[in-house]
Amino acid sequence: MTRSLAGAVAGLAALAALSGCGGSDEPTAPATTPPPPVASAVPRPAASGCHTLTHDQALASTLPPQDVSVPCGASHTAQTYAVGALDTLASGHLLAVDSDRVRAQLAARCPAALGDFVGGDAEARRLSMLHATWFRPTLEQAAAGADWYRCDVVVPTGDADLETLTGTLKGVLDSDRAGDWAMCGTAQPGAAGFRRVPCRDHHSWKALSTVALPPGAYPGEATVKEAGQKPCQQAGRDVAKDALDYQWGYEWPTADQWATGQTYGICWAPTT
Repeated sequence: MTRSLAGAVAGLAALAALSGCGGSDEPTAPATTPPPPVASAVPRPAASGCHTLTHDQALASTLPPQDVSVPCGASHTAQTYAVGALDTLASGHLLAVDSDRVRAQLAARCPAALGDFVGGDAEARRLSMLHATWFRPTLEQAAAGADWYRCDVVVPTGDADLETLTGTLKGVLDSDRAGDWAMCGTAQPGAAGFRRVPCRDHHSWKALSTVALPPGAYPGEATVKEAGQKPCQQAGRDVAKDALDYQWGYEWPTADQWATGQTYGICWAPTT
């Protein structure tokens, strides 16, 4: 707490009146400044639980200030499936929690751990609507000692929404509910009105299979586009009622999607 100059003068005058003298030869104690507040580390999040995050909050790298757990039996949009400690030491140097190296850790760990939680094989997860998202401490929290990370599973729909969930997603891709969370669309991919939705919601197209592309740097749009033409045409023919009259679609990854780990294309066909 600080005091104004007027307050200090009034205090000295009162002291003089009480002592019966106008001054003193005794030394006075120097004024002290309160130490600055110290940030407290946010405790490591619980290793399980459900949350009501918005789409933007789910895409953020740090947790919202008012992140409150709710029972997984109630409506929610995210479920925590893994919590751990960040590796912030490299060659004896402490890394910032927002460094490229720490970001790469999370981009590898959380998607890798998703399969252990939701089940299914790699193809089933690629063709599902279940996605991993992850969080780290803020710089201020890290300075106070926080070194945790948290992985959540969410179901993005459209460009700016999350599916409302009820119950747990643990083991869902190994259960009879797996088809509910497969990837479907409200129209042909790339067409006006296309919105990616879980197959439990109203839809007219469905993702059938993926097209593996060579690892490494993004090979360019022309290359990834050409790679899926024949396999996706065949996939559409295989599910068609008439092998001479059918539709099919192919979604190839953009450079940005490639950078986040989607190094494959997706084959589609209508369901009606």
